[in-house]
Amino acid sequence: MRRVLLAAIMFGAASGAQAADLPFLRGSFTEGLTTRPVYWQGAYIGGQGSFGTSDMNFTGSTRTVAAALLANTAMEAAGGVSSWPVGGGKVSVHGHGYGAFAGYNSQWDDVVLGVEANYVHGKFGGSATGTMSRSFVDSLGYTNDVTYDSRSTIAISDMATLRLRAGYAVGSFLPYLFGGVALGQANITKTAHIHGVAVNVGAAPGFQIIPFNFSATDGVYSHLIYGYSGGLGVDVMLTAGLFLRAEWEYVRFASSVDTQINTVRAGLGYKF
Repeated sequence: MRRVLLAAIMFGAASGAQAADLPFLRGSFTEGLTTRPVYWQGAYIGGQGSFGTSDMNFTGSTRTVAAALLANTAMEAAGGVSSWPVGGGKVSVHGHGYGAFAGYNSQWDDVVLGVEANYVHGKFGGSATGTMSRSFVDSLGYTNDVTYDSRSTIAISDMATLRLRAGYAVGSFLPYLFGGVALGQANITKTAHIHGVAVNVGAAPGFQIIPFNFSATDGVYSHLIYGYSGGLGVDVMLTAGLFLRAEWEYVRFASSVDTQINTVRAGLGYKF
């Protein structure tokens, strides 16, 4: 009987020691279910490089310049020269830049919401030339053979966006969407050159053929332009706050030259 009792005690002690090593009894299994790493909460900064395309529509961009040149003339009244669709149409030009970003994230489980300021300095924009010729008779009886040449340029050196971000964390990956307002600094120049001859064989001698040549340039430098932005990207946490970024951004500016800029970006950031 003593031997049976001693064997039972020894078996129970061994079983208890093994059970103490089981994860669900130590609490580690429960902790693994309830503890989720929070990578993205807090402030962050970073730098980036970008490459993109500027899509511009220069049609009608020199209209105000031409209207000022031809104000109160019979030519403008009869032919509406300043409203001709001159300008060079749509143009696409590649550009590049570099810059920085800074923001703050708030994280709830896997959902990440934040605000970010983003800046790029570079070379975006482009130029275009256009020409159009027409003939018409004005109220004085002159047949006007008119050629309208135009040249327009927009050069954007700086772009900044203030964004709201929304992302969904998947481990160390944070895919996100964003949208916001955009500011740019641009130099815009517009030149209108209107030339030709006005012919009236019934006019007094010396006034039957009248050549004309009008030209003017309007320049706006270091000019603030406004618009909006949107896009998507992904941040990848590498280690202890250091993360990589890949992003696409669309920006549209409202100015005398309708401008849209699409950029792809790569960056490196640090979350505090």
